[in-house]
Amino acid sequence: MGPGYFRMGLACGAGYDRAVPGQFVMLRIPDRPFPLLRRPFSIHRRIRTAERFAGIEILYRVVGDTTRALSGLEKGERVDIIGPLGHGFTLPGGCRKIFIVAGGIGVAPLVFLTEFLMENRVDPGAVTLFIGGRSRHDLLCTADFSRLGVAVIPTTDDGSAGDRCLVTHPLEKAVKSGRPDIIYACGPPGMLACVVNIAKTYHVPCQVSVETMMACGMGACMGCAVESRNDTGGYLHACLDGPVFDADEIKSNFH
Repeated sequence: MGPGYFRMGLACGAGYDRAVPGQFVMLRIPDRPFPLLRRPFSIHRRIRTAERFAGIEILYRVVGDTTRALSGLEKGERVDIIGPLGHGFTLPGGCRKIFIVAGGIGVAPLVFLTEFLMENRVDPGAVTLFIGGRSRHDLLCTADFSRLGVAVIPTTDDGSAGDRCLVTHPLEKAVKSGRPDIIYACGPPGMLACVVNIAKTYHVPCQVSVETMMACGMGACMGCAVESRNDTGGYLHACLDGPVFDADEIKSNFH
């Protein structure tokens, strides 16, 4: 997909056809002692051929031993996955104008989300994607969004594509000029915090997919705690209560 970025198709059981955008899988490569724990990957999209479900795709960046090993696998080799896991994005009734915000590899679940919106008869012309990256090489899947009929507004840190600014700059400008019915976002913590602040400032409902460390994906290890905003304090867990949260549910430090 680009320097260090890969997309992989996985043939899997029909149960994965019931996955919703924002859910994830926990993956390991069989017969390899390390890493010991599975790694989480967002479901990038479902693979369907002639109305038949064939599997899912994941989109990832090589950052360590697991993703490096994945990038070397060939057709027909096996991986071991558990899923679909977690709580995904939802589509409230009456949404006629939708903004989607992607930062870097945070775009991974948002192609699935956009396809889901189209399946639910959302007008493609009502959806705008704001996508940011360090350079043009980090702007992934823009052709997929364009194919779906969605307007794409890119930004880069180095100015190699789109405006040279943070992705939240054109987002706030667009919210000011025409408030959307909902904002969906996935990306690094700083970006998510800024998106949530914009949503609250202009009173726009917002759902964010939070990236946290996960060791099990099923609520046993308690390693993916996210601080709750409820009056009693406490924590929610990204693997069970998320990774997608309503912005009003959690504190926006995203650490």
